[in-house]
Amino acid sequence: MVSGKSSGKEIEKERDRVVLAYSGGLDTSVAIRWIQENYGLDVIAVSIDVGQPPSDDDVIARALRNGAIKAELVDAKKEFVEEYVWPSLKANAMYQNVYPLSTAVARPLMVKKLVEVAEREGAKYISHGCTAKGNDQVRFDAGIVALNPDLKVIAPMRECPVTREEEIEYAKENDIEIIVKKESPFSRDENLWGASCECGALEDPWMEPPQGVWKKTADPEKAPDTPEYVEIEFENGVPVALNGKKMDGVELVASLERIAGKHGVGRIDHVEDRLIGIKSRETYECPAAITLIAAHRALEGLVLSRDVIEYKRGIEQKVSQIIYDGLWFDSLRPALMAFVDETQKVVSGTVRVKLYKGNYTVVGRKSENSLYDMGLSTYSEGDTFDHTSAIGFIYCWGLPGRTAANVRRKQSKK
Repeated sequence: MVSGKSSGKEIEKERDRVVLAYSGGLDTSVAIRWIQENYGLDVIAVSIDVGQPPSDDDVIARALRNGAIKAELVDAKKEFVEEYVWPSLKANAMYQNVYPLSTAVARPLMVKKLVEVAEREGAKYISHGCTAKGNDQVRFDAGIVALNPDLKVIAPMRECPVTREEEIEYAKENDIEIIVKKESPFSRDENLWGASCECGALEDPWMEPPQGVWKKTADPEKAPDTPEYVEIEFENGVPVALNGKKMDGVELVASLERIAGKHGVGRIDHVEDRLIGIKSRETYECPAAITLIAAHRALEGLVLSRDVIEYKRGIEQKVSQIIYDGLWFDSLRPALMAFVDETQKVVSGTVRVKLYKGNYTVVGRKSENSLYDMGLSTYSEGDTFDHTSAIGFIYCWGLPGRTAANVRRKQSKK
């Protein structure tokens, strides 16, 4: 690995501590030694569990063997769902109306935990493994300074970008213990809310994603030939039960992911606009997120007025942009979420969704707060609508157009 000290001169000479966002992968395993050599800092490795697949070994023990003075695993799954996923669901957050922000919404929680450890341990620095071309570097850096502007950021992969082969050679030369799995051409990130995949064949936007990019979802063509129905109960905009069984957030999301994923639901192929200006082709697998957002929107359509729904759509787009751009801790998000939370006071009820070969279709919804009136809606016996009122209503509704047309007619005769 290339040794670089270009930024080291900005670091104070006395030995200090850095909190490393540690996954146990190749990049962060190598980063422990690289930071020690190039910055003269003691490394505290922190792994934050937001529902990603478990490691093949004890990553915390391996971090200590590789030179970290401390290492800890933070179980943040419950907090992730309740404090980050549910707010984004209330806002139906979908970046560019396509991507449910599975990776992006986890970053502010990770930042929060890293800052908490840094403040507890008296560290002056936080380090992450983000590259210079991605969105995550912005989310980490901007989030850190928003919570504690005195903390400085070290980003080894941004400062000294290297190849995988160079990293492996560096690990061998420095007796760094790594787990080198079969090399994949794809870069993948997973948590409870979904998975993202990029690089390799996906860099050609014309090529159909190969099967190797999909891990959480069945091939829709090979999914069960019989549809499955799920019923999701909401209270104040938050899912609380699945198929009649009360569940906490972590269990509900994990359960729905398995069910919807089995039917091939949740595959997304998207060319998105990254924050730094690059268009990037990404695939996402978000079975639970896609299903829950569809159900939540359907319930809102039943209990919210047209004006509230239409105004909320603009708020949702802005909230999505804020999350994607790494501005979770800025003052605008909680202000917008105050509006969203107000709308959710009546979003309680049950939604039935049909899952079948990659498709998810809302086929039923009910709520005590429903604004749907059968007497007004029906064309059959029991119709309570005053049909004679339509004439007067249409006259008033069309009056501006009628007035303008009369003016144009008079002007044309001059």
